Amino acid sequence: MKEVILALIAGLIVGMLFRFLKLPLPAPPVFSAVIGVFGVYFGGVVLDWIMKLVRH
Repeated sequence: MKEVILALIAGLIVGMLFRFLKLPLPAPPVFSAVIGVFGVYFGGVVLDWIMKLVRH
């Protein structure tokens, strides 16, 4: 959980810095893109879980 909080804080700082410098945000502007990134991560987690079940 500590990693998640630190990642959120880092993201907030980077987002504010980019906005202050009037640069485009380094993140997908569409909610579906964010869900896609989550899907990639979740797919990896599910595969790890399946591999553990198959091994035992």
